[in-house]
Amino acid sequence: MKFKLISLFAVTAILITAISCKGEKKNETEATAAQEIKEAPVEAITYIVDHEASNIDWVGKKPTENHTGTIRISKGKVTTLDGKIQSGSFVIDMTSINVTDLEGDQKAGLEGHLKGEGEGKEDHFFNVAKFPNASFEITAISEKEGKTYVDGNLTIKGIEKNITFPATTTIEGNVMSLNSEVFTINRTDWGVNYGSKSVFENLGDKFINDDIELKISLKATKG
Repeated sequence: MKFKLISLFAVTAILITAISCKGEKKNETEATAAQEIKEAPVEAITYIVDHEASNIDWVGKKPTENHTGTIRISKGKVTTLDGKIQSGSFVIDMTSINVTDLEGDQKAGLEGHLKGEGEGKEDHFFNVAKFPNASFEITAISEKEGKTYVDGNLTIKGIEKNITFPATTTIEGNVMSLNSEVFTINRTDWGVNYGSKSVFENLGDKFINDDIELKISLKATKG
């Protein structure tokens, strides 16, 4: 009997841990008012973003499934001094939204919906015809608990909010890399409200999670 009770407690603990991990938000960031852009000192070194090697991975979630994809970073620059970032900005090509977990008509259908293709669906998500680009501009760099954090103004659909995420940077020869950890934003902070149960009532289990997971991978070459 004692063994059965111990086993029951062990299984319960495992299930609670699994459920907690499943619902965990990775590096959740709070969107706040836009901040002043960080300026680089004149002696800083400039690196030009390599658009072919820079992108953002994303994960969107529903109660029954997740979707994954990428978005290209089309241009930008980052400055450093003594190996540390001083300033930077980059442009995100929203017309390049790519779904990586689907194929064929399903892939094309979801990409079209996210881009706002189709009458009456223009503003469901990102309305790329009206807002073809998003952008990010660094406002601060800080060190906390042994990690580097990047603060910056993220602009989507013309709405500018400040966010913070952990990232690592490396410089090898003439190439600088910035790689964020996976972090979470709330899409409704930028007016992306389609299927949000925090915005619309009576959606039942047909809602789409407000949270989007992002991971930035950026490479830049010394200019």
